This record gives sequence, C-alpha cells and structure tokens, in this order.
Amino acid sequence: MMEPLSDTESKVFSSRVLDDTGLVIGAKSLKNYSSYVLKPKGKKENPSMATLDTLARFVMDAPYTDEVERKEKEAHYPYWFQYKNNMLTSRQPANVKFSPLLVLAAIALVVAVLFLLLKKSPQEAPFSDDFHSLAQDSMNSRGWFVQSIDTGYWQKRSKYRGYFTLYTLKGDNWPDSLHRPEIKNLLLRKILSNCFTAEVHLSEFSPEQNWQQAGILLLEDTNFSGKALRLSLCYNDFYGGFPRAREIILQAIVSPGKQSDKPEEIAHQLVFKLDSTDRAIVDQNLQHSALRIEKHGQTIRLLFANGSMPNSAFKEIVDRELDIKPRFIGLFALHGFVDSASAIPAKFDYFNYSPERCEK
Repeated sequence: MMEPLSDTESKVFSSRVLDDTGLVIGAKSLKNYSSYVLKPKGKKENPSMATLDTLARFVMDAPYTDEVERKEKEAHYPYWFQYKNNMLTSRQPANVKFSPLLVLAAIALVVAVLFLLLKKSPQEAPFSDDFHSLAQDSMNSRGWFVQSIDTGYWQKRSKYRGYFTLYTLKGDNWPDSLHRPEIKNLLLRKILSNCFTAEVHLSEFSPEQNWQQAGILLLEDTNFSGKALRLSLCYNDFYGGFPRAREIILQAIVSPGKQSDKPEEIAHQLVFKLDSTDRAIVDQNLQHSALRIEKHGQTIRLLFANGSMPNSAFKEIVDRELDIKPRFIGLFALHGFVDSASAIPAKFDYFNYSPERCEK
C-alpha cells in the first residue's frame, strides 16, 4: 500500500476480519491504524490488547470464536503473544526492543496482499462428510464451525450413531419486528467458489408442526446482514386465516439481508398433503430425503429427492437467476419464532460440496 486504506477498503477489511475470526474491529479503527503505519508523524494510535489479539488471530488463521467464548477461554490473548514472540525470535535482532509499529506495518502488508488475492478467482478442493466423527476438534479440523450455540441441544449432536443431529429450535434468519435473525446451532463452513454443487441427505425427518424444517443455507456473511438463500424440507399449515390444510413442502426463501425486511419465497413445492395421505405412508417416503443446490454464476437450480430407499432420483424444484455471492454454507434446523412447535431431531447423514470452474 502506498496510501492509507480508503473508507470502502476499511469496511471490506473489517467485514473480512469478522467473517474469519468472529470478532469485530471497526472500519474506522482500521483506517486510523493504516494511516498511522504509513504516516507515523500523525495522530498516534495505541490498539488495545484485544484488538491486537484479533488481528493476530486473523493473520494466523485461528479458529472461529466470539467475544463471549474468548473472554471465557482466552482472556490472556494467546494469539497476540504468540505472534509477538514469533516476530521477536524470527525477525528482530536480540538487542532491538519490540515495537508495535513493526506489527502494524506487517499487518498493513498482509492487508495489501489480501486485497490482491481477493481479485483472483480462488480454487478449492471438493469436500464431503459422512459425520462419523462429531468431536468438536475433529469438526473444526474439517472446516466446520458452529454459531449461536445452544449448549444442551448441541451436546446431543451425536445422539444417533452415524448422524449429525440438529434440533428444530426457535429461531430464523427471516427477521420480524420482535426478533433479530438467529439460528441456534447453525453449522457453517467457508466456501470460495461462485460455481458449485452442494448436497445434503436427511434421514427420517418428517416435520409435523409449524414451521419445523431443516436444510441448507447459503450466506454472504455470518451476521445475516447480506443476502441469503435457504432451502428446506418444511411443515406448513398457515394460510393467513383461510381454511387450513396441513402439508409438507419443499421451500426456498431468498433474504436480501439489511437491504430489506421482505424476503422472497422462490419455491413452495408440495411434497405431501397430510389431510389426504396416511401419515405412515408419509413417514415411509421420508425415510430418506436429499436437497441439492447447483450454482453456476447467477443461475441457481434447486432439486429435491425423497423415498423409502436412499437412491431415489432428484427432481428439479426451480431454476432461477439470483444475484448472490455466498461465502458460507450451513446446515440448520429451526421452527421459526413461533412458540407452539417442539424441537424434533433432524438427522443429517451426508454432506457434499463440489466447487466448479465458472464458464466465462
């Protein structure tokens, strides 16, 4: 960098720090730090220990966390002191006194490299998971991290052998006037490609109360301020006061994030009409279900399969043009912000993500 960060660059960097670490450094602070690094004769900056630890976590690609967890487990700011020690031992002569200015200069260099890398089309490897190991450190090593932990239900994730189990807890990424967007025990991983196929398999998930559902979530960021696409197998009996019919549907919702409080339902595909179908037959045909998202640039194709056997064929639900550039993919279960529905298990037994090269 030849000049301090601009307002836009500072906001992008602040967002990147939040997405990568789970911790916040304000865009204005980052802009001031870059000014101090490049123009040290100006206003002196003195970042707090917490800020330095956050920057060190970002540079060192530390595990995702939040302020509460860091305060409980890492209040001694280990990443900052590890980074500081690494610099002292590898970059400085023994008789040179450590200076935070050198750290800020190094961070500024990282920022410059980061912006150059962001301009390139990143490549990533395919990933699949059969969820046979659900220990926290094992899941983290495979690239998963969890957000908004409900400790009691999160500890039940391995209740059913061979499955990763979530529960339809109260929450939603669709905000209303009384609740902020939140999905409990949302399992996430970073993605890089703008073209990919993502698929998830569920076992014996047969919702029976509003709005019990489970599925795949694409997010531009982890705080629900950007665009999102939610694809789920869902129960519905709400018709705005009209005569109700109980049904299980395949639903796809696009949320514009902070741009608007009006999501768009792009798919509402009937799977079973419960009032005219024996429930035992429904449960039998939901022994195995699968959701798939195929994304090629702005073209998104959504598919669904279900049956008593695991090899049932996919059927197309919708093919749409959507301007969304997800950076995270997640698995979820929820029942919205209603109080009447119970928490039932959603057993995920397979996940696959296959990045592809986008055709120009």
